[in-house]
This record gives sequence, C-alpha cells and structure tokens, in this order.
Amino acid sequence: MAKQASIITLKGRVGRLSFYKTKDGYLAREKGGVEKSRIMNDPRYARTRENMREFTDNANSTKLVKDALRPVISKVSDQRLGLRLNQQMMKVLKSDAVSVRGERKVKNGTWDLLGGMELNIRASLSRTLLFKIETLDSPTSWQINIPALVPNDEIAYPSGAEGFKITATGVGLDFDAGTRTTVTAATPILPVSAPVEASVLSIDKSQLGGTHFLFVLSVEFYLNVNTTDYHMNNGDHNAGKIITVSQV
Repeated sequence: MAKQASIITLKGRVGRLSFYKTKDGYLAREKGGVEKSRIMNDPRYARTRENMREFTDNANSTKLVKDALRPVISKVSDQRLGLRLNQQMMKVLKSDAVSVRGERKVKNGTWDLLGGMELNIRASLSRTLLFKIETLDSPTSWQINIPALVPNDEIAYPSGAEGFKITATGVGLDFDAGTRTTVTAATPILPVSAPVEASVLSIDKSQLGGTHFLFVLSVEFYLNVNTTDYHMNNGDHNAGKIITVSQV
C-alpha cells in the first residue's frame, strides 16, 4: 500500500491504482483479484465456474418464488426471509440427483424441501393460529377448512388488533419459462372479539400454470378507525407458512 506524498490529492481509480482518503491521509493501492477472462477460461477455475452457474440458477429461481409470493410476504415483517428462502432453495438445487456438478438446477431438486417453511421467523403460524388446520389436497383443488372458533382462545393476536383475515394462496411456477401464477382465497376481515363461524378457503388448481406448486396459509391483523379497517403498522405478528408443495 502506498501513501501519496505530493500536494495533489486524488480519489478514485487511475488505471490499476485506486486512490482513497483515510484518517492517515490519501492512500493508493493496486487493483487486486483475478481477471474475469481468466476465471471464465482458465481450467484451474473450472470449479468456480460450476459454482457460478448453480448460484445463478438458484438466484433466478428464488426471485421467481419471491415474486409469486409477493401478495403474502409483503405483509410479513421478516427482513431475513430473502436470505432464508435463498438458503432453502440452494438445498433444493443441491438435491438434484440427475445433473452433473455445475449443471444442477432447482427445477430438478427435491421440491418437498420447501414444505413447512415459515415466512415470518418471528411469528410461526402454529403459534398464531391455535386451532387445528385441516387441508384437503385433491387433483382439482387445494382446500383449507377453518372450524368455528373463538378468537380470544384460539388466535394469538397482537395487542391493539381488532380484526384478522386468513388467506390461502396457491402459486404455480415454470422455471424454464420464468413465469408464475398466483391465486388467493380469503376470509373477510373478522372481529377478534366475537365467535367466528366455520368457513372453507379453496384454490382452483386449474388456474395455476407451471410445473412446481406451493400452497400457503397466512393470517394478518387489522385495527379499525372510524369504521375503516387498516393493516396494523407492526407486521411482526402476521404469520404465513408453506403448507403443501407439489410438482408435475
């Protein structure tokens, strides 16, 4: 590392030298690292290129899943969800048993590895909805049966909440085409202060395109101001979970 001695002070890059200011004055250092052309062509970096290809597939696949789940995760306050999802998707990619190293893909992996994933690490669905969740998965639909319940006893709602809504979401993904479809079915906003009748949420699978599917159950909370319902500003208690996964 070199220190500039002249009265001319530089900041930024000149050729292979980078100039920057520190508490000890203006310093200069030579650009380091390996040239991109070498990484892409040198046989000694074959393993690096393999990792890069798989990392790219995982990143693109994770983005597709996140975009498809946007209606759910936009209401879930978990800043680490993207990282957790990326890590879990990498496990799916690495479970690809049909492709050679460097060519493994999420679409060929064990899709079941995403089943049971919580979308808000701070508020798990099982600790928020305290009643038994019954699902019916048929070739034509994915169905959630919500029993009659007393919210005070069977929902762990945050202080200040006056209402809640439960939503079923179905997602269809085509990793080759990079396309997604999302279908939702939800209860109305229900009061936390009164008993709730039994209801059914159903996702029509014919509306979902693709080869890989996710089915999510989520709950969000509301407050009421002058007869108007508003999302609670603090979304820490909103919960969502991937309940069922499937592929064709």
